[in-house]
Amino acid sequence: MSAVLTVQEPGAQTLVQEPQQQAPLLRDFDVIAQAPGGVVRLRELILTLAVQGKLVPQDARDEPASVLLKKIRAEKDRLIAEGKIKRDKPLAEIAEEENPFELAKGWEWVRFGDLALISSGVTLGRKISIASPVSLPYLRVANVQRWHVNLTSVKEVVIDRSELGRFQLVNGDLLITEGGDWDKVGRTTIWRDELPTCLHQNHIFKARGASSEWSPLWAQLFLNSPVARAYFAFSAKQTTNLASINMAELKACVFPLPPLPEQSRIVTRVEELMLLCDALEAKGRLEAAQHEQLVNTLLATLTDSDTPEQLTENWQRIATHFDLLLDRPQAVDALEQTILQLAVRGLLVPQDPQEEPASELLKKIRSEKDRLIAQGQIKRDKPLPPIAEDDQPFTLPSGWELIPIETLADVGTGTTPSRDNAAFFSGGSIPWVTSGETGKAFIAEAAQHITEHALSQTSLSVYPVGTLIVAMYGQGKTRGQVSELQIQAATNQACAAIVLVEPSLAHRSFIKLVFEKSYDEIRELSAGGAQPNLNVGKIKATLIPLPPLAEQSRIVTRVTALRGLCANLRARLIASQSTQAKLAEAMIGEAVPA
Repeated sequence: MSAVLTVQEPGAQTLVQEPQQQAPLLRDFDVIAQAPGGVVRLRELILTLAVQGKLVPQDARDEPASVLLKKIRAEKDRLIAEGKIKRDKPLAEIAEEENPFELAKGWEWVRFGDLALISSGVTLGRKISIASPVSLPYLRVANVQRWHVNLTSVKEVVIDRSELGRFQLVNGDLLITEGGDWDKVGRTTIWRDELPTCLHQNHIFKARGASSEWSPLWAQLFLNSPVARAYFAFSAKQTTNLASINMAELKACVFPLPPLPEQSRIVTRVEELMLLCDALEAKGRLEAAQHEQLVNTLLATLTDSDTPEQLTENWQRIATHFDLLLDRPQAVDALEQTILQLAVRGLLVPQDPQEEPASELLKKIRSEKDRLIAQGQIKRDKPLPPIAEDDQPFTLPSGWELIPIETLADVGTGTTPSRDNAAFFSGGSIPWVTSGETGKAFIAEAAQHITEHALSQTSLSVYPVGTLIVAMYGQGKTRGQVSELQIQAATNQACAAIVLVEPSLAHRSFIKLVFEKSYDEIRELSAGGAQPNLNVGKIKATLIPLPPLAEQSRIVTRVTALRGLCANLRARLIASQSTQAKLAEAMIGEAVPA
């Protein structure tokens, strides 16, 4: 009896909405959060609505920002007159085209430099004469994150005590990063006396209110919003992958100023909504971890099956819950890997005791291999030691054999001709495959070619169509990948080339399935330092559970059909995610009109 596996596609997702009496933003929270990257976009939406005055109701009793602005200017003039601060150069009037959106009633546009006193920090490595040295911690760009200070790695700098007043941070100071990569431009947080005494580097701007009528919380909120980040991105100077803003650009930033009580209400509301985002994010992480554990546990019941009958029973137990299990592409990937494991254990298709056992196939392969050796077409392989009982990963079905791949094939590799010799590559017509090209199931062309001269002067071999290529090393996921040549080609030394003696397509496809199933196991065999490598010896020793040839054909056919269903499932889930993302974008677009 065989296990009959049918894969049901997960049903359509149900969009969960809050009761209609809630504000549209809250009502749509779950919908937006379900989309890929949804919580990140929710945070951006909240900040955008906040700085545009669309998050909390306005109060006609609030003193308008125009009055607040007069107070700020009057207090700033008083401090200048008393010599406590210096008079800055007047900033340019704000042109109408500079305004990123239409202001809410009672708000005012103002340059950031007219509200804040902005200064730079300690320049490291400068030549100074220190009369009264003191060593103190200082903040670098890496320490300043959006919304918080990271104190995991704080360095110290020596300055003169007389400069403490210039560089020392005070509770409530706004810290704004000059730049680095794009995400580091304009990162803003508030210093809250995390250390008793602390300075800041010159690549971090320090901003203090020019008057007591100043809310660092509102300033932090705006400077971290998508509106301000768009300004910084537009204004930043870019070199290669780095970008930065200067003090003049920071001072010139167009800043929306609401009434002071409204600033407080907006900040409070944003904090509440960000806590909700935190909860959604934590819930998503928890659900993802729980879902992965559930999928792995239930799929493990399939691979733990000892007989096709047990597999059928275990499959029926979980098949009714596939709409819950297969609701994300990672789960479908896990199912496909499970199918491969079941395939190479003989649990996917019925067996036929009348079929010629694998031992007979091995005799034919040995005979053909001896003929090729006698003709000098391949080298004689060394006698292999018997496989220890402990090395057998599972009980083989009747008629199967467990043997190293070297028993079934001629396994070789390639090399890289010297790049210093132009005659090896220039005008070459022979495809030369590298390990990076094993990411696809088939190799129909090569990115590089070598010459006949390279072939004659090096140890390179040209392998035939149908050769299996295994990546022995390479970056990321490359190591352990298997592909199949659809062209004649040579390879570099990072590839193992497996030329099977048995020429049938079913046999080649089955061996390829075994290597695909063994991807993680093969990678674990790697040795080396920063970039672990395989070698040809380890590839040759890869154990192959070999069924009768006719059974190999049935397994390949069954796996192909089930993989097709998995591909359809994956495509539907990706389409569903795309639909959710578009729905989320549409909701955000309605909440924040252009």
